[in-house]
Amino acid sequence: MILLSSFDAIDTYRKLLKRPFDFSYVIVDVTTLYFETSASSPDLRHGIHQALARALIPTDADQHHSCIGKLQTLQSSTSTSTTSLFQAPKNEITMKTSKSDRRRFIISSFFFICFLCALASINELRFDSLLKFGRCALTKINSPSEIYKSSSSTLIETQKTSSEDEIRVLFGILTLPDQYQRRHFLRLIYGTQNPVGAKVDVKFVFCNLTKEDQKVLVALEIMRYNDIIILNCQENMNKGKTYTYFSSLPEIFNDTDGVYPPYHYVMKADDDAYFRLQSLVDSLKPLPREDLYYGYVIPCPSMDPYVHYMSGMGYLISWDIVEWIRDSDIPKNQLEGPEDKVFGEWIRYGHRAKNRFNAKWGMYNFPEPPTRCTHELWPETIAVHLLKTQEKWIRTLKYFNVTDNLKPSKLYHIP
Repeated sequence: MILLSSFDAIDTYRKLLKRPFDFSYVIVDVTTLYFETSASSPDLRHGIHQALARALIPTDADQHHSCIGKLQTLQSSTSTSTTSLFQAPKNEITMKTSKSDRRRFIISSFFFICFLCALASINELRFDSLLKFGRCALTKINSPSEIYKSSSSTLIETQKTSSEDEIRVLFGILTLPDQYQRRHFLRLIYGTQNPVGAKVDVKFVFCNLTKEDQKVLVALEIMRYNDIIILNCQENMNKGKTYTYFSSLPEIFNDTDGVYPPYHYVMKADDDAYFRLQSLVDSLKPLPREDLYYGYVIPCPSMDPYVHYMSGMGYLISWDIVEWIRDSDIPKNQLEGPEDKVFGEWIRYGHRAKNRFNAKWGMYNFPEPPTRCTHELWPETIAVHLLKTQEKWIRTLKYFNVTDNLKPSKLYHIP
């Protein structure tokens, strides 16, 4: 044990820290510093005492001898006496330090546990969701078909939701089985139109095939385009083909897993009429989706859709009237005659189509030769009828700039 008589010994103490010995603790009062060292080397302890003596012993002779005596006394003290002298204070400080550390540890642990509880409470739902997700993932890893079914089901639900406000139109073009070139041409006409706000399915409609070449060529068309409806009837114009067309549709599109109705509207159109699908859709948007009869009023000078009937160039009805045609006896008992006029009589006798729309003069016949049913080509056009020649088709298509969307390419040069 080393006794220092002044605070000036602090500098010496700092210097001694650089030496290889350990200090267990330090007790400081106003005038005295005590250092306890565990240095095991006698030479080291002797060197420390000598350094302290040189640093602390005053120049006055009396004080010099007094300090030397104190240092010698301390140097000759046994470890037993040193231990007995400072054992009590050391134990007291150790106990106080231990209690303080214990208190800090308990408080810290308490707050840490509270933090964990709060975190667990806040994230409880997330943990549960994560656990369920993990279980689901492990289950589906062993069953890829379930993943496909789930994704397909989600896609179907999304499509159903997104299509609720979208107008669905079945656009049936009545033609003949042998009209291959006309069908290919019309596929170009309607395949390049993409109306916004509606789903328009264009189908070519004719009766049973009667020739061997038809069975091959029409089958190839179906395999390639899937846009043909073959009715169970003998080919005719005014002997029930229109009735067979409308009355067959509920059974053809009877999909219990699909949306209802499969189509809001059904169009019957001639293959010599050009329809601008976006204009058609825009004219349908504000109209009712039930009990509707839409088209070009006949006779040509008439503007009242409730007096006569709609021209056979193309007329449209809502799906509920399609189902009525299938179920009612009125159409079944009157099949022969000009098909558009006969259809008007069905509607009148059955008291159907309370909602009617005259699309004149958005629909009209080609301007040449001029008649009471013709009109000049103009931007508000929905349909042009009687395009009997290639020249009339080209004039009509050029007027409406149908090739404006052609993109430039190095593959071709069209002036």
